[in-house]
Amino acid sequence: MAKRVLIVGGVAGGASCAARLRRLDESAEIVVFDRGPHVSFANCGLPYFVGDVITEEKRLLVATSGLFRERFDIGVRTRHDVLSIDRAKRTIRVRDLEAGTERDEAYDALVLSPGAAPIRPEMPGIDLPGIFAVRTIPDSVRIRTWIEERRPKRALVVGGGFIGLEMAENLVHRGLSVAVLEKLPQVMPPVDPEMAEPVREHLVARGVEVLLGDGLARFEPEGERIVAVTESGARHAADLVILSIGVRPETALARGAGLEVGPRGGIVVDAHMRTADPAIWAMGDAVEVHDVVTGQEVVLPLAGPANRQGRLAAESIAGRSREFRGVQATAVVGVLGLTVASTGASEKGLRRAGVTAFQKVWLHPGHHAGYYPGATPIHLKLLFSVPDGRVLGAQAVGLEGVDKRIDVIATMIQMGGTVRDLAEAELCYAPQFGAAKDPVNLAGMIATNHLDGDMPLADWEKLDAGLLVDVREPQEFEASHLRGAVNLPLSQLRGRHEELPRDRDVTVYCQVGQRGYYATRFLRQHGVRASNLSGGFTTWKALRGAGLVGEDA
Repeated sequence: MAKRVLIVGGVAGGASCAARLRRLDESAEIVVFDRGPHVSFANCGLPYFVGDVITEEKRLLVATSGLFRERFDIGVRTRHDVLSIDRAKRTIRVRDLEAGTERDEAYDALVLSPGAAPIRPEMPGIDLPGIFAVRTIPDSVRIRTWIEERRPKRALVVGGGFIGLEMAENLVHRGLSVAVLEKLPQVMPPVDPEMAEPVREHLVARGVEVLLGDGLARFEPEGERIVAVTESGARHAADLVILSIGVRPETALARGAGLEVGPRGGIVVDAHMRTADPAIWAMGDAVEVHDVVTGQEVVLPLAGPANRQGRLAAESIAGRSREFRGVQATAVVGVLGLTVASTGASEKGLRRAGVTAFQKVWLHPGHHAGYYPGATPIHLKLLFSVPDGRVLGAQAVGLEGVDKRIDVIATMIQMGGTVRDLAEAELCYAPQFGAAKDPVNLAGMIATNHLDGDMPLADWEKLDAGLLVDVREPQEFEASHLRGAVNLPLSQLRGRHEELPRDRDVTVYCQVGQRGYYATRFLRQHGVRASNLSGGFTTWKALRGAGLVGEDA
């Protein structure tokens, strides 16, 4: 007999599950329910619709109800809210939000793709007019309408993560003065603090006020404006407020049905995306999934994993046995011309997971060959396990070429690759696109040099241990250098290396790490116990800005 498959929620997971299931099973009856007006839309494009980069609402519609019906014979019920699940009877209770009526719908297989809701904390003033969150097309329409009708001059974005910074960028595009308020001491919480520091600097340089280390306490009205009062007592007035504090998995339906919800707040599923009930599957932002790097269960609200989970759930429903491999949190965001991307674990994530056998390197290569005009630096951090060199994660910030480097490293992580694989990766090269030694290759080579004992890495947090030697040229040293350092330029090292002690540790640094590496190799072969500060003075400035090292300049 033909299966009746009901899917709760569309967008990434539910819509991909429905379309994939139809391609696998032409006989199944498939019905998608969504409480909103659209079944499949590009929620990642919502900030750009607010910013008028995407000018037409219809451009956000990935697939319409009509397309699902005509192309796939899939029923779509928008403006229908699923209220409860009766697992014993295999029915759901549905309310037609327009007609105000309720009915029961029977299923053979049920798919839950409710997504996640923006966190809207309970606090005084939270419901004042002009305070918005961004989840759906109607949300973004309301913000556009507010901007067009009220002509606000200043906006406050609460939360400095992916959506918060995208909203900040797009509000700047709309001509508003923008401030970003973040409770943590850094923007972009998924990346490590020193990698977020260039992002903060870029925001400030583009006129965005960045307020870190201060949480939101309440809102107060002030005429037609809104005043955000922080935990420190600071007051920030704005004409428009965007809440981008984070999202919370929508699990009320699952909880009401007695399905297991994990410690991270997501629905518990197996590798086939099936819940403990053999007739119910779940996916997307509402579920907990396995992090392939740290081994922990996580909630990861990203469209890519949700799409893949939807496909796998469809295959399971159709009787195929494929397993979801897990996630590694590969993500990218654009911030006023700057690109920030990451994959795998961050350093702080590894430490939270109890992983200690790892090392990290920083480098700052050009995004293409230096001799070709227009090369700009990519700030890249690579994390790898020791002693086997397995790639654990990477983060990169830059104006050009960031996303493709992180994509290569993401693929290496998925395939279980090591830093030696990165060093040997054969990548595209022409001077306007890269270099003969691509930044990915360089990262692998630097890490391999460390594993092979050719370049011991000094610890940035222990600069007072041993003799500190700056191998840059005198004019660079005079402009700025680390406190306590002596200047012995690489260009003079062969004639002056005897000046260095053989009975003490010597820590070497330069501007970005390359000359420090050359100096380390030379000195170690001449009996000096030298080690290199990865990433050089450029990394120190980022670490200092993030508060990870002292004021040693």
